[in-house]
Amino acid sequence: MLSFGLTFARMLKGIVLSWKNPDFMATLLLAIIILLSGASFYHSVEGWSWVDSFYFSVMTAATIGFGDLSPTTPISRVFTIFYAIISIGVFVALMTQIATSLIKSPKPQSKKGTPEN
Repeated sequence: MLSFGLTFARMLKGIVLSWKNPDFMATLLLAIIILLSGASFYHSVEGWSWVDSFYFSVMTAATIGFGDLSPTTPISRVFTIFYAIISIGVFVALMTQIATSLIKSPKPQSKKGTPEN
């Protein structure tokens, strides 16, 4: 649980550092739009609850895919093919921007004025 907390804190730090970057904001907005459009599609076509629809959209975009939900109609399967390709790409770009901001963040200075290792 400690490692999850540390990882989560580091991710939040990356988001805070990225927040003023217009590219990050555009990618974040695109990711939100993709998740909401996927959830709306699965809710209307598959008849899933909003929670199940959003859950499936996130699991697909994050490449987790537990298999507890799966599209049943042919149109849903075709949509999922394109949704997976697009959403995975956007989420990789989003995580890359967060990681880049963490890597480029200023290092704390030691008392002598040199960066700490």
